[in-house]
Amino acid sequence: MTQVPAPTAASGQVVVDVERVGVCGTDVEFFTGEMAYLHEGHAAYPMRLGHEWCGTVASVGYGVDEVWLGKRVTADTMLGCGHCRRCRSGRQHVCADRYEIGIRGGWAGALAEQLLVPATALHALPESVDVVAGALAEPGGNALRAVEAAGLEPGARVLIWGPGSIGLLAAAFASAQGAQVHLVGTDSGSLAFATALGYEHTWSADVLPTGTFDAVIDATYGAQVPRAALELVEPGRRVVFIGLAGEQSMIDTRTLVLKDVTAVGILSASPGLRGAIDHYASGRVDPAPIVAATVGLERVADVLAGWRPPGAGAGPKIHVDPRR
Repeated sequence: MTQVPAPTAASGQVVVDVERVGVCGTDVEFFTGEMAYLHEGHAAYPMRLGHEWCGTVASVGYGVDEVWLGKRVTADTMLGCGHCRRCRSGRQHVCADRYEIGIRGGWAGALAEQLLVPATALHALPESVDVVAGALAEPGGNALRAVEAAGLEPGARVLIWGPGSIGLLAAAFASAQGAQVHLVGTDSGSLAFATALGYEHTWSADVLPTGTFDAVIDATYGAQVPRAALELVEPGRRVVFIGLAGEQSMIDTRTLVLKDVTAVGILSASPGLRGAIDHYASGRVDPAPIVAATVGLERVADVLAGWRPPGAGAGPKIHVDPRR
């Protein structure tokens, strides 16, 4: 931890008092040096992490409506240039010149007492969305997009590979849509936690269920999972890839074609943020059980290195309260 100057809102920007931040697998990859952006020139040390967060707007810059002052908010992580064809068509999350808060381009993240954010990226949080859920809007938006991409109908069987934060949130959104959820993992503790949350169909990766599924969502880091997902999906249906393996993964496109399968890749929560917040606000999805513990800024390095606080729950997510 270090002291840095407090941010000042420039034109079109706001300063947020950060109330809660989630530690993500991407943050861990930056901590270990494995994150691809470090090797591709999109990110460099020193950097401030933190892209899953919520807080209260403390000040606004020139041109920003003062109605934002005192509002509880989260924001889109992906900050496009605003001028290119992708940004103009609402795809700023794949802008070639984008910043990503706490991830790409040097935009400082939320693991601090205050955060600078463009007003155009803000999403207001209803009173019914507390700080825990507010800081889970970003992973929730990712998970919701994956479920929507799966094209599920009520009663559909969906196999979600990876019972981590994204996988469990995807399971919650899929259940809210009336799907029958099956979860596959490699860690017995994670599968036991999923069972405790009420998911009846959990499977070890070495004892897979028989038959095919109406959709398969890969929310893992496993390079071999995409091939298995393609084998397990019902012909004419969808495989959704939201996990990123640490090495190149392979699928046989002949299988993809001969099964008439649609493969979808999901990057970022951007188009799913509002929907995730609405699900939380209405009570259709409660993300809080996946949070195992909350710590202060002084323990962030320990969490990134794999430490879990004494008495932490079984959930996969650790939160940080910068005010502690």
